[in-house]
Amino acid sequence: MRASARDLLSRVFGYDRFRGQQEAIVEHTIGGGDSLVLMPTGGGKSLCYQIPALVRPGAGIVVSPLIALMRDQVAGLVQAGVQAACLNSTLDYGAVLDIEARLRAGAIDLLYVAPERLLGERTLALLDEVDIALFAIDEAHCVSQWGHDFRPEYLELSVLHERFPAVPRIALTATADEQTRREIRERLELRDARVFIAGFDRPNIRYRVVPKQSPRDQLARLLDTEHRREAGIVYCLSRRRVEETADWLRERGVDAHPYHAGRGAREREAAQDAFVRGEGVVIVATIAFGMGIDKPDVRFVAHLDLPKSLEAYYQETGRAGRDGLPATAWMAYGLQDVITLRQMVDGSEADDARKRLEIRKLDAMLGYCELTTCRRQTLLAYFGETLEEPCGNCDNCLDPPASWDATEAAQQALSCVYRTGQRFGVAYVVDVLRGKDHERIRRFRHDRLSTFGIGADLDVGQWRSVIRQLVARGLLRVDVEKYGSLQLTAAARPVLRGEATVELRRDALPARRTRRGGEAPARVQAVLGDGDQALFDALRAQRRALAEQQGVPPYVIFHDASLIEMAARRPASLAEFAAVAGVGATKLERYGETFLEIIRAHTIEEPVPAPGGAGP
Repeated sequence: MRASARDLLSRVFGYDRFRGQQEAIVEHTIGGGDSLVLMPTGGGKSLCYQIPALVRPGAGIVVSPLIALMRDQVAGLVQAGVQAACLNSTLDYGAVLDIEARLRAGAIDLLYVAPERLLGERTLALLDEVDIALFAIDEAHCVSQWGHDFRPEYLELSVLHERFPAVPRIALTATADEQTRREIRERLELRDARVFIAGFDRPNIRYRVVPKQSPRDQLARLLDTEHRREAGIVYCLSRRRVEETADWLRERGVDAHPYHAGRGAREREAAQDAFVRGEGVVIVATIAFGMGIDKPDVRFVAHLDLPKSLEAYYQETGRAGRDGLPATAWMAYGLQDVITLRQMVDGSEADDARKRLEIRKLDAMLGYCELTTCRRQTLLAYFGETLEEPCGNCDNCLDPPASWDATEAAQQALSCVYRTGQRFGVAYVVDVLRGKDHERIRRFRHDRLSTFGIGADLDVGQWRSVIRQLVARGLLRVDVEKYGSLQLTAAARPVLRGEATVELRRDALPARRTRRGGEAPARVQAVLGDGDQALFDALRAQRRALAEQQGVPPYVIFHDASLIEMAARRPASLAEFAAVAGVGATKLERYGETFLEIIRAHTIEEPVPAPGGAGP
C-alpha cells in the first residue's frame, strides 16, 4: 500500500487504519483499475474514491444524484482541508465560472457533479481540458431499470468510458442484488471491472417488525421509550398520511417536519435543512426523501407502511446509524398495505414482465415480515450473503415469537374463502367464520354454510392474523381488481386435503399505551461510561454553536462517535486529541483547543491521598 494513501487517511480524515476492503479498493483505484464496489451505508464508501483522487494526479470527478448530498459531502471535505466543490443547478453563473477556472488551474481535488450536468457538452468539453484522476459514480444502482430508484440519466454515463478510456472509474452502491449488479456492469461499460463486495450487514441496526394494531400508538411507544429527542425518519406511503403523522407528532412535542413531492421546493428544502442541521429532528416522508441524506446520527427509521421491496427497505433503513452507533429499523405492517401496493402495481403503466417482477419483490417483502427466524440472516441472504449464526440483534432473536399449530384454523379460513365464492374481502370472511349475524350475510345465504360460525373461538384480530399469514405464505392471494377479494392458490390444496400442516406465529397482544413524559433510555447513551453524559452534552453544544456560525450541519465538524470518544478518553493535550477517530490535521488546528477547554472544565482530578500517618 502506498504510504501516501495511509498518510492521507490519518492526516486528512483522522483514522489510523482502513476498514474491511477499503485498502484493497483504494490500492486498485490508485493503480488505475476500474471497479464496482458494494458496501453497506456507513461502511466508508466515500474514502474508496476520495483518497485515490487525492493521490492520483488531477481532479476526482464524482457523479452524485442529489444536490443536498453533494453539498454536505463538499462541506465535510472542506472541513477536513480538502479542496472540494460541486457543480449543480443552484449555482449562479459567476460561481460556475469560478469553479471552472479553479478546475483548470488544478485548484480542485474533488468535484461533485450531477449526472445531467456532467453529460452536458459544456462540462464534457471542460473535462477534456483538465487532468482527471478518476470518475466515481455514486449510487450506481440508479442505472438499473429493474431497481427501486431508477434514474434515466444514469444510462448515458457509459460516455465516460468512451470519451475518457484511460481514466479509472469506480461505481459504488449499498443496494444491489445480482441482477442489478449485472445491469450496472453492462450499462456503465464495466464488464472487466473488479467487483468488491464488502458485505451488506449493518450489525448496529436492530430490525423489528410489528403487525399493525394502532400504528400511531405503536410509534409513540417507540419514541417515548427508546428515541426521545433523537433524530429519525418516519416513512409513510401517502402524502396525506405524511401530513397527518407530522401534525400528530408535533402535537406530542416532537420537532417533526413533513416531506413529500406535493410540497413546494422551498418547503421541502426547509424541512431537509431543519433535519440535516438540527439535532433530535424527525422527518415524516414518502420514499421521495432520504437518498441524498448523509446525516450520520439518524437513530431510527420507522415505516408506518410496507415498503415495495426488500431493496427499498434495505436502502431506507440504511439511513439509520451511519456513524456505527446503535440504531433501530422499526416497521408496522398489515394486510391492507399489501392490498394497496398490489393496486399500485396493477394500476401502473408497466408491462406485464415488470409487474410480475414487482409482485415477486412484494411477496419477498411480505415473507420477511412474517419470519419467525433471524431477520438479518434472511435480509442478507436476499442479497446473496450468508450469515452463519443468528444475529442476536433483531426482534426474533431477542424475543423469539411464539408459534402455534394453525392447521385447523387455516383449513377453516381456506374453506370459508372457497365456499363464499372467492369474491369477498378479509372483513366479510372473518364475519362468516365468527358467525356474525348481519343482513349482507343473510342476503347471500352464507349463514347456511358449514363454515358459518366455525371459528367463533378466535377473535377478529386473531383471524385477521391468520389470513394475513396465509397470504404471506402464498396459500391465499388478494385480487385487487375485485375489490380485495381473497382467492385460493394451488398451494392451498395440500392444506385443505390434510396433506400439509401450517405453523403460524402468534401475534403479541397490544401493549398498553405509554404515558408521555419521563426520560427515554437512549441506547446510544449506553455507549458512554458513568459520568460522561454531561461532558458529551457540552461537546455537542459546542459543536452546534460552531455549526451555526459556519452554516454547516453539526456532523461535518465531528460525528457523535468522535464526541463519544472524546468524552470517554478525555484527551488532555493536542497530541492526545489528534488520536481521536475523525480528527485530522485541519480539524485539530481549527477545533483542538476549543474542545480541549471543554474537556478540561469537565474533568475533575482525583484528590491525591495524604501521606500516611506518623509511625507508632
